Amino acid sequence: MDTFQVHILAADKTFYEGPCVSLVVPTTDGERGILAHHSSMIAAIQPGTLRYQVPGEEPRLAAISPGMVKVEDNDVLVLVDSAERPEEIDEARAQREIEEAREALLQQRSRQEHQIAQATLARALNRLRVKNMGIGR
Repeated sequence: MDTFQVHILAADKTFYEGPCVSLVVPTTDGERGILAHHSSMIAAIQPGTLRYQVPGEEPRLAAISPGMVKVEDNDVLVLVDSAERPEEIDEARAQREIEEAREALLQQRSRQEHQIAQATLARALNRLRVKNMGIGR
């Protein structure tokens, strides 16, 4: 099985570096699947679920925030603000963030505050979705 090298880097940590069989990233144009020997590309990543498979293991999941992905010469670089494994996500905290963001959206606020609340809501909903997808793995 062909592999490629992947570097998944969050702002605060190296999330994963090593061989990879497949990678699916949520981009602004939809999900992009990457396999060994993929053509060169650069794409913007949007908040969502990152799926990657290490050789000989089940696919792994991560909740990721905005960033970018670069593919070149069988080497993939994923740069995101944050990346969390399902077991790292605090479900109660994510639920609180959802409630606070929904409340903020109901209030009359500036356009910028409204956009921040929308982004916070999207991130918290995604974290909860990934947490629930990871249950039973």
